Amino acid sequence: MPHLAILCVRNEAAFLLEWLAHHRAVGFDDFLVFSNNCTDGTDAMLDRLAEMGLLSHIRNDGPYDKGGIQFTALKAAAKMRQVKKADWILPLDVDEFVNIHTGEHTLTALHEALPNATALTLTWRLFGTSGHTRYQDTPVLDTFTRCAPVVMHWPWRSAMFKTLYRNDGTYKKPGVHRPRDPDASKIESAIWVDGAGRTLPDQFKTKRIFSNYGRDNYSLVQLNHYPLGALETYVLKADRGRAVHSDDLLGLDYFVERNFNTDTDTSIQSLAPQRTAQLEALKSDPILAALHDQAVKWRKDRFTQLLQLEPFRALFGRLLMTPPTEPLSQSAAQFLIRHANLGRRNKAGQP
Repeated sequence: MPHLAILCVRNEAAFLLEWLAHHRAVGFDDFLVFSNNCTDGTDAMLDRLAEMGLLSHIRNDGPYDKGGIQFTALKAAAKMRQVKKADWILPLDVDEFVNIHTGEHTLTALHEALPNATALTLTWRLFGTSGHTRYQDTPVLDTFTRCAPVVMHWPWRSAMFKTLYRNDGTYKKPGVHRPRDPDASKIESAIWVDGAGRTLPDQFKTKRIFSNYGRDNYSLVQLNHYPLGALETYVLKADRGRAVHSDDLLGLDYFVERNFNTDTDTSIQSLAPQRTAQLEALKSDPILAALHDQAVKWRKDRFTQLLQLEPFRALFGRLLMTPPTEPLSQSAAQFLIRHANLGRRNKAGQP
């Protein structure tokens, strides 16, 4: 049952080998990776991994459709034989790690727990900075263990998901958060299930990109999301730009809505021995090891350059002054949601 992960990256070579090692341990056996305008050696690392038969690498250097970099890549992916032959597909980012809580913590175990599902929503669990200021060359999964609570009431981004879906023709194209272009003759038979094993209503088959608030969406599977890293890493992320909305500058709004550190979750360490073995095998290749070390140096040098520029120095200063984010209470979230619903009704001209 081939499982394909689709990845879009720019200047992520320092994190790429850990991401690949983990997802090989989870059970993904095919990887399609798009790179765009890399300056840290990510494209060279992907070329080497492709030479080793571990993934397929496509350069996505533009021009881009109006939807942006990632949409352009996924649009191209839909036409590729590699995508068409996959049984299951999951588009991911390099800061997202599949974390399965059932059986042996693999995709096989997940399918055994949910044999009838044709689409699985993997809801983000947001991991904050864990108090780290400076970037260090240590595994993300070992370094960042502080995160949001299991039950969140706000913001809606804390409940966003990525979709692992059966590639049976129900959807013709992969999408960033959910598959796109449904076949009207097949959509009724699709079975969408969340990370807690609950069958989801029909609106998820065509529209939704976030799970319901106020409940545990993770008991079988979650998507560990590390959107910030250390403060230094976040500055480099602002320099890199966003994959979806590339013209939007990252600032404190993005940071505050994701820097949750109230809880600790180390459940992803269930696959640590397998991941470590995979990572050691990758780093045993001298070319990959050298490219990784070069990428680490590139990040440190680039941060030094950025801090000599006022916009990035100001951002780093604000990050240093910003405390960790506190989750909102249910009553505070309901107050905001009530006014959001009022705004939608007013916009629609409803009483």
